Amino acid sequence: MNFTEALDYMKKAAERGSVLGLSRITELLRLLGDPQEKLKIVHIAGTNGKGSFGAMLTSVLKSAGYNVGGFSSPALTGVTDSFRIGGEEISKQDFADLIGDIAPVCESMAEKPTEFEVLTAAAFELFVRRGCDIALVECGMGGDLDSTNVIKAPVLSVITNVQKDHAAFLGNTIGEIASHKCGIIKRGRPVYFGGDSEEAYEIVMDTAEKTEAELFLPDYSQFAWSDESCTINGTDITYKGEKLHIPLLGTYQCENAVNVLSCVEILRREGMDIPAEAVREGLANVKWHGRFEVLCKEPLIIYDGAHNPDGIRCAADSIRRYFDKKVVLLIGVMADKEYELYADMLSELANAVFTVKPDNPRSLDSAVLAETFRRKGVTAEPYDDFDEGVRAVYSYASERKLPLIALGTLYMYRQFTEALEELKKDRK
Repeated sequence: MNFTEALDYMKKAAERGSVLGLSRITELLRLLGDPQEKLKIVHIAGTNGKGSFGAMLTSVLKSAGYNVGGFSSPALTGVTDSFRIGGEEISKQDFADLIGDIAPVCESMAEKPTEFEVLTAAAFELFVRRGCDIALVECGMGGDLDSTNVIKAPVLSVITNVQKDHAAFLGNTIGEIASHKCGIIKRGRPVYFGGDSEEAYEIVMDTAEKTEAELFLPDYSQFAWSDESCTINGTDITYKGEKLHIPLLGTYQCENAVNVLSCVEILRREGMDIPAEAVREGLANVKWHGRFEVLCKEPLIIYDGAHNPDGIRCAADSIRRYFDKKVVLLIGVMADKEYELYADMLSELANAVFTVKPDNPRSLDSAVLAETFRRKGVTAEPYDDFDEGVRAVYSYASERKLPLIALGTLYMYRQFTEALEELKKDRK
């Protein structure tokens, strides 16, 4: 099977939609020899921060000499971006080989697996084939019914935080959402909770007690940072008296770093050799896309994949921290998000807003999104043609020498970066 054929098969799997339950993925993995049971795994759930957490921890473990696998979603630049070895995405041929081997097994099943279930199985199979010492596996959504939740004895379960998102699937309250995410907690295995919600903490603690899982929380007495810790050049945090530099931007990266450093201590307790130098080097060299990422310096263009109320709040905090003037916003979101709240959080920061409709069937109409900002007295222009919207916002920001911040769904990342590259070529 070549890459095109692999993509065609995944499109076929995608037509099955999203179907809750673990029966199909369990059967598929059994037919593949249960690769997930041959791996040491850190299982990661949480509303926000999973990607940055995984990227930082991967970089630290790689610096410590471990062969690290990574599985995350959604893919930012293409399907291969969901699969990483040592922080680097796999090749198209690697992906084609995996799907070529797995597809016949899927087709032999009475109830065929969904797209995400096929991808999950491919990730476990990849990590075994590559001889990974440890794998960092993100939940796609929730926890208990997510297809990654077939891991019986993770090295560590991590819940980065719990906020409102995916209400149609996970519930309308923090408590309901936390209950789903607690599904990744396994009997007798350590769990780390890095969130600040008291309601979520109570549920995590109760689940940990019932499953006899040792619960770890961040010890903030070991950490220090200030407003000056977050600049356009990166993030600095002090841990046990030592200053550590992280090239990732966003005021929320300090909290993500706390979670990573706390989990490093747990992994050491679990027998992993992670020297202090590996921590320092790993954090200093971490790379991750789509999280307050500087895509261009002249003019200054930043992409942040804030796609739910807590993410937008954090993005707004970052804009305030980095800039002393208003910015120009390009925004595209999914229709099932609480998008009307976004104008409340961002309107005072925006010189103008350009709204677009990302190439996704769940996307919100750009005119509807623009109207929410207009009601707040902000100039907002909707664009049905995505590339035209990028051209318009680029020109507007460049002429006024204002920072351009692209916000919204991570599904828009590839579309935006490709449009930006074409725009740069045209202007040369």
